[in-house]
Amino acid sequence: MAKRFGAFIISVMLGLCMVPTLSGCKSEVYVPEDKQPTVSAPVIGKSGVLRVGVDTESSPFAGKPADTIIGLNVDIAAAIADEFGLKLVVVDVGTDVDNALQDGLVDIVMGVDKADTAIACWRSEAYIQSGVALFALSSDAPVPAQDSGARIAAQSSSMSAWEVNRQYGEESLISSPDLKTVFSDLAAGSVAYAAADAVIGTYAAYSSNPRVDVSIVALLQKPSGYSVGVLDDNAELKQLVSDVLLKLTANGMIGLVETKWLGGSIDLTSVPFAEGVVTQEAVEETPDEPEEEGEDEGEGEGEGEEDWNPDEEDEDTW
Repeated sequence: MAKRFGAFIISVMLGLCMVPTLSGCKSEVYVPEDKQPTVSAPVIGKSGVLRVGVDTESSPFAGKPADTIIGLNVDIAAAIADEFGLKLVVVDVGTDVDNALQDGLVDIVMGVDKADTAIACWRSEAYIQSGVALFALSSDAPVPAQDSGARIAAQSSSMSAWEVNRQYGEESLISSPDLKTVFSDLAAGSVAYAAADAVIGTYAAYSSNPRVDVSIVALLQKPSGYSVGVLDDNAELKQLVSDVLLKLTANGMIGLVETKWLGGSIDLTSVPFAEGVVTQEAVEETPDEPEEEGEDEGEGEGEGEEDWNPDEEDEDTW
């Protein structure tokens, strides 16, 4: 992980240039010049090194299939370290984001859910959008109405399954043990839609064998995304991280990493909400609603919530 990020760029370009004699690609080896560090201790824990926390149980963000941690978040972390002129050290911190930062084990943590209120650290703007989404085999597939009886596959005991049950009812939910089964069922036509985290579902379909070509046709919740976590009192590092993410987004580097792992960039800005999301939003914005009445009616969260144990991490068991 201490190598320059230029090596990643070269490997991607070589992958895009499968026939050098036809595309005009040259075989010369390019060795990028070393950059001077732009940040040092005490802003980071150790000068010359950016220590980055990831969760290796969260494909495609990070995993350790052999001796090396790889993944979408690792590649973006490598790009951040390169921009800072630092070597990269990747540390598996699991889901213990706050303690990893507070104990000084890492300088930043990748893949922090922007909407997770249980996490105390500062979070950057999301570098990749996400949220529970509905997938279909065709981009022209209609957004199913709540009373349509549409068959929707989702991973058991996941947030996606909870949202399907809440918005469409138990009769529409087709529970599956994992996302591989979810998307194989979609490809086989035994269900009309699949529900999953937008990023993880896209990866599951893209990496399936055979690959399942899908489109996101609706969102089952307001989109959020994955961000970089930094200690809240480290003002300088927060600003540096914000600036470098803007640069990596603008120059297309994050999009390049998304394409490598997902087959393309994820853009949820024009994806419509399912009817249940719109209804819930209207309930939340209703003025002067008595608090006790809202509690009695569950604030639109749907019956049976106590019977479910929505766990966002379950979506990662691909």
